[in-house]
Formats: sequence, C-alpha cells, structure tokens
Amino acid sequence: MPRVPAAHLAARRRQILAGARRAFLRDGFQAASMQDVLRESGLSAGAVYRYFTGKEEIVAAVAREALAVVRASFDQLGADRIPPTPDDLFVEVFGRLKEAMGAGEDARELPRLLVLIWSEALRNAELAEAVNEAYAQLTVEWARLVEEYQARGWVDRQANTVHVARTLIGAVQGYLVQQALWGGIAPEEFARGLRALVSMTVPPGEGSGAAG
Repeated sequence: MPRVPAAHLAARRRQILAGARRAFLRDGFQAASMQDVLRESGLSAGAVYRYFTGKEEIVAAVAREALAVVRASFDQLGADRIPPTPDDLFVEVFGRLKEAMGAGEDARELPRLLVLIWSEALRNAELAEAVNEAYAQLTVEWARLVEEYQARGWVDRQANTVHVARTLIGAVQGYLVQQALWGGIAPEEFARGLRALVSMTVPPGEGSGAAG
C-alpha cells in the first residue's frame, strides 16, 4: 500500500478534532456521542478510529489542544526587557488568543471550551492531570513575572510571588468565564477595569485596615 503523507494524516486529525469541538460545544462532553463527532467531522467511523480509540481519547486531545493554545499565548511573558504591567499583558495575551483561534472563529468558542474542560476535569482524571500541568506551568511563569515587578519596586518585595501569580491567573480565568457565559467583553475593557483597581488610592483613615 502506498504510504500516506504526514501532511494528509495531520489534516485528517485536525478535521476530526474540529468536528469534535463543534459537537462538544453544542452538547457538552458527556452528552455528545461518537455519532455526533462522526457527523460533525464528515468522516466514517473507520477513518476516525484510525486516529483515536474512542470518545475519551478525543476529549483529551481536544482539551490538550485548547490548553496548548492558552499556554502558547503566555510564552513571551518574560521576553520583554521591561515587563508589561498586568493590564497591558492581558490585552496582549487575549490578542494572541484571538489570532490563534482564527479571524472567522466565534470569540466565545475558546472560553466556552475552556469552561467545559475545567468542569470535565472534576470527574476525568486524565483531563485533570492535563489541566493541573497547564496551571502549574502558568503559575511558574507568572511568579517569575512578579519577581520582575518586585525587582523594579512595582510590587511589595515581601509579597508571596506564587500567591500574586495565582491572583493574576484568577483574573484571567474570571475574564474567560464571563466571556463564555455572556460575551461582549473586550480585552481592552477588562484592562481598563484592572488598571483602575490597581491604581486605586485609599485615603488615610479609610478602608478595612483603618482603626475602628
């Protein structure tokens, strides 16, 4: 039999995963069946099973691909000579995410897929491992960025870098959840809100730390 070119195999795999994403986004990981995946991919069962053993493996592949897109968007965190502030960084990262999704994609597709993945990770051990790995990598990168902030005197040097990193990641997750549920939230709007919060000035004698 003639050998199938690697490019053709890769294209078929992308076709299957694209169809699976559509099925999962419409029906959820649990409700979507292999028949739904086959229908959306436009391929026969034999063609799909050549690449994947079943739905669980396809779910894992879709999840890892989505997490890899997010991971790649943060790859340049420490590359700049002067680190970007969180508000500028978020605009840059979300811009990369939009590019990675393609100009014609629904802006809510990746956020909705990520929310599905996080939910599925609560019951799927393999998926939980992938999510935990991605979260750990992001935490390390964000902590390094916080160290840069501390070195420049932008952040209290006594602050726990991991705690600050997790807070920043939580802000990103919050944006993605809001985008998945309601949409219409531009990264620039999110950045302006964040900028207003971090520049907030509380007069002496006011706030929760003030003496009663």
